[in-house]
Amino acid sequence: MSLRSRLTTWWRAIFHSDALDRQVNDELRFHIESCADDLIRRGIPRDEALRRARADLGSLAATRENTRQAWGTRFFDELRSDLRHAFRMLAKSPGFTTIAIGSLALGIGANTVIFTAAQHMLLDRLAVPHPEQLRMLRWSEPHPGIVESLWGWYEDGSWGLRSTSFSWPVYQQLRRENHSLADLFAFKNFGRMVATLDGHPEAVNVEMISGNYYSSLEVKPQMGRAIEDSDDGAVGSGPVATISAAFWATHFGRSPSAIGKTILVNATPITIVGVNPPSFTGAYSAQESPDIFLPFSMEPIVAPDELSDGKAPLLENNWIWWVLVMGRLKPGVPAATADAALNVTLQAAVHTTMTVKNDSQVPRLALQDGSRGQNPNADNMTKPVTLLMALAGLVLLLACANLANLLLARAGARQREMSVRLALGAGRRRILRQRMTESLLLSLLGGAAGLLLAFAVRNAIPRMLSHAWNPPAFAAKFSWPIFIFAAAVSILTGLIFGLAPAWQATRVQVSSGLKDSGQTVTHRRRGLAGKTIVVVQMALSMLLVVGAGLFVQTLIKLGEASLGFQSHHLLLFSLQLPDTTYPGAASLRLIQQIEDRLTAVPGVRSVTETSVPLISGNVSTLTFVPEGNHYTREERPAVLQDSVGDNFFQTFGIRIVAGRGFNPGDTLASRKVIVVNESLVRKFFPHRNPLGATVTAGWNRPFPVEIVGVCTDAKYESVRQNVQPTAYMPLTQRGTGLAEPNFAVATRLPGQAILPSIRDAIASVDRNVPVLDVRTQDEQIAASLQHERIFADLSGAFGVIALLLAAIGIYGIMAYSVSRRTNEIGIRVALGAQPHRVLRMVLGEASWMVALGVIAGMAGALALGRLIAALLYGLKPWDPATFSIAGALLILVALAATWIPARRAARVDPIKALRHE
Repeated sequence: MSLRSRLTTWWRAIFHSDALDRQVNDELRFHIESCADDLIRRGIPRDEALRRARADLGSLAATRENTRQAWGTRFFDELRSDLRHAFRMLAKSPGFTTIAIGSLALGIGANTVIFTAAQHMLLDRLAVPHPEQLRMLRWSEPHPGIVESLWGWYEDGSWGLRSTSFSWPVYQQLRRENHSLADLFAFKNFGRMVATLDGHPEAVNVEMISGNYYSSLEVKPQMGRAIEDSDDGAVGSGPVATISAAFWATHFGRSPSAIGKTILVNATPITIVGVNPPSFTGAYSAQESPDIFLPFSMEPIVAPDELSDGKAPLLENNWIWWVLVMGRLKPGVPAATADAALNVTLQAAVHTTMTVKNDSQVPRLALQDGSRGQNPNADNMTKPVTLLMALAGLVLLLACANLANLLLARAGARQREMSVRLALGAGRRRILRQRMTESLLLSLLGGAAGLLLAFAVRNAIPRMLSHAWNPPAFAAKFSWPIFIFAAAVSILTGLIFGLAPAWQATRVQVSSGLKDSGQTVTHRRRGLAGKTIVVVQMALSMLLVVGAGLFVQTLIKLGEASLGFQSHHLLLFSLQLPDTTYPGAASLRLIQQIEDRLTAVPGVRSVTETSVPLISGNVSTLTFVPEGNHYTREERPAVLQDSVGDNFFQTFGIRIVAGRGFNPGDTLASRKVIVVNESLVRKFFPHRNPLGATVTAGWNRPFPVEIVGVCTDAKYESVRQNVQPTAYMPLTQRGTGLAEPNFAVATRLPGQAILPSIRDAIASVDRNVPVLDVRTQDEQIAASLQHERIFADLSGAFGVIALLLAAIGIYGIMAYSVSRRTNEIGIRVALGAQPHRVLRMVLGEASWMVALGVIAGMAGALALGRLIAALLYGLKPWDPATFSIAGALLILVALAATWIPARRAARVDPIKALRHE
């Protein structure tokens, strides 16, 4: 082996050279090889030359290793030194430290709370293996399309209809002909049913699932077995259920005896065969789990009248689209390929199960992300959460500006210290690193405090989203993403907003810094960066205070809005009637019996029923065609409708202005009648009397009805929405049953005082009927305004924080300015300046910063107003009163914060000021 080859082999064995060190290693190796060649030329034996070269290599390796260890030791020693120095400096200035950490805690805490809520409501994934592989089937069709009867989520726009619901026959064909996804499984959130355990009835949430549901989701129950394909065969073949872990804990105390237990679901015996894992919430939502999971084979038995159109049961109905379908991507099959293949299958299934006149009407299928299930919160919470995140971001930006301002002022006050350290030999890089260490330490301490604050109030938003009669839908839990979010925000805050002050500390000139003192007569103007930051703080504060004012005024105006009915002293509740016990007309007879018993309760003035509670966010509609008008099926106009009891109008204080209301003579056997509101009369009967007019109403099977009365306008769906044309129909003429009737009881006593008597009256009719959602009409209205209340509460809190941080910011910069100008002020006073002139000088300096900030903030608030215009009610986005009050409040707070340093400047003793350094 040659000399070069042997040395190269030894070199690689000792140093394990890599790409990073290749250039250095090559130079050192060349040096060793040259030394060995030189020894041989001088007559040293070849073996001795190689021995010495190898010894040099070993020595060099040891030196490199020692150097690396020494560098690492020095780095950690310097880091420990920097941290100790940072802790000492922060401890020396407790006021500065407290204000800086408190400001950051408010900003980071607010963002963490909003991020926590956003993660749980919008970002949580289903607790199943590999949720990213799941795909939800969604379709869209143009107007007019062939799908008219839907039960579930849909979007109906000018472009057409979009939904995730399918008919059961279409799902069956999709599954049979599917070759693109691993398998297709179906599920449907059926809402509430009556479950009876050991003789105690209660309402439970039920989800219907296909037999391959658990196997497709790859979920195994923590106890017992899952529902299987054999349970989902012929109708009634699977009288089994799995239950949630929460239901198991609440009703069975986590006892293994729950497996094999028989319970009644809508009076149908069901055997519990499995208990789900604690984290599993089903495929519909990642936030909360249904109580009971049943196979679809039990739907015709436990819910035979659910959405019945009189033509066919749901599992045989081709026209009602109601089932949600999901599947897993196969390994190696692109989503686009699966999408195209399933789209062809859907079109074939539609042609097989429905009458299609025009292929352009056939829905087109698309796969969407199913990792979060149907994710119902995404529809109504994405925009509010995004806006709240933006407002919280402004609070954080304000807190960061406050930190930057404080650090800049602190850097200016420590210029002499930096000059002395530079004069004694400290490197600028070391000073930069030390100041950045101090900034990062502050931001991390602020982040830790913010995390503790967020943990303390983590359930504030879930509580705001809950109703007075329902617990919060979810509890916010701190997880690794939340800790990572808080840590990332803290580190970025320290790096970005600590860089400028740290850089300023390294730019000081040693000579001028050592000469500069408070005794200099002519003082060079400093602090432009700090004053600029104060202007930015004022602008951000103005933006937040105006936003808070707009949202608070919106809530106030909604609370003062006229509803058109009497909302006080009204107690509302719902009943859950099993379809199997009270099918069709039997439920209407039970409702009438309960109304009679409730009317006899002492303290009750009037009782009525409604199919849809007022101001609940829910509506029911029907087509409405006056006699003599002709429309195509797609063009028929629709109006709001509510099926109500005979005493509806007197219970809610809605006046009948023409004709009559309903009476016991309006029965299923008599001519169908309706009462319409004044808005409907103005739209359909602008120039004639509507009484006695016949109209055709109804979606699938239109029927003739006679208008017998006209009532005053009353809001139906929400407080925010204007009154719409509305038709009221007597519940006694309803053709189908009512599984969940809503009662309104006008009382002379407080609702809670009369509630036990109401429960007893209902139990005297049937003690197996659960009473649900007990609340007053005022509480129902307050619940409908929960989004507006959240905006008002949180934006109000952000506005208060903004005012506090703005006050701290301007106080800090003015106190620093007065401190730096103590010598100058002393000279002015010594030369005859009066205290009020000094006071006016300091306040004047603060005033122009505040004025600039307020003007800039107003411009930003105008832009913000345009963005949130749809969320406001009863006022314009540029409301003059809101802008004026916000500006005046900000100016008062800023001048009040400036008053303390201004008074201190006005009371300066000239003798002490001239000695000040």
